[in-house]
Amino acid sequence: MKRILIIEDAPTIRMALEDDFKFEGYQVDTAATGPEGLKKALNLDLDIILLDLMLPGMDGLDICKELRRRDIGTPIIMLTAKSQQFDKVLGLELGADDYVTKPFSTFELHARVKALLRRSVIRNNQNAVTTIQLGPFILDPSKYLFTKNNKPVQLTTIEFALMKLLMQHAGHVLKRDNILNAVWGEEVYVTPRTVDTHIANLRKKIEDDPEQSHWITGIRGAGYKFNPDEFSPDLNQT
Repeated sequence: MKRILIIEDAPTIRMALEDDFKFEGYQVDTAATGPEGLKKALNLDLDIILLDLMLPGMDGLDICKELRRRDIGTPIIMLTAKSQQFDKVLGLELGADDYVTKPFSTFELHARVKALLRRSVIRNNQNAVTTIQLGPFILDPSKYLFTKNNKPVQLTTIEFALMKLLMQHAGHVLKRDNILNAVWGEEVYVTPRTVDTHIANLRKKIEDDPEQSHWITGIRGAGYKFNPDEFSPDLNQT
């Protein structure tokens, strides 16, 4: 039985989600405040977290940031009533795996939860996958470990899957649509812009200068490429 934590301060939404996921066969834990949610997220053996953005005591972004700082890799879906792109991008940058904007349908939310759980299962079954070593980078799926110059680099579940895909196809351009299919599967709610956001996050973590990318380059009108050796970008690369 999959275990889900719902951190939401609005009683009607929290109780409705609790009943809905229990009906679908999940073990459900809930929290109504930021501090309570953080405590449960740190101490419970969870499969996924639904995390509201605006919470009393500690907001969702700070909770997400703290969990990732402590190397808690549990998939997180942010729940937000705000529609500004800033909030969505910031949540992804701080380590959230996905987000939904209120009001949302239970069908959409369940689809996103199931998609994240599928990716988590795939990640946990990667023990037989060979370690990839290119340049200063080592990606070890069996340990869920990614390093640069032998120093661990903290990646979210999506970033790890994306980095693995890029390294497996080093030197080749991957179209955004192909990246979406490989990393997000049949999840119909994500857009090519989501790929751009996660690529930007990866660049911040692995590039010496994210504004002058050496390792991950974007090819205008085509997609993205991981370069096994450093080079000087030409005018067709972004």
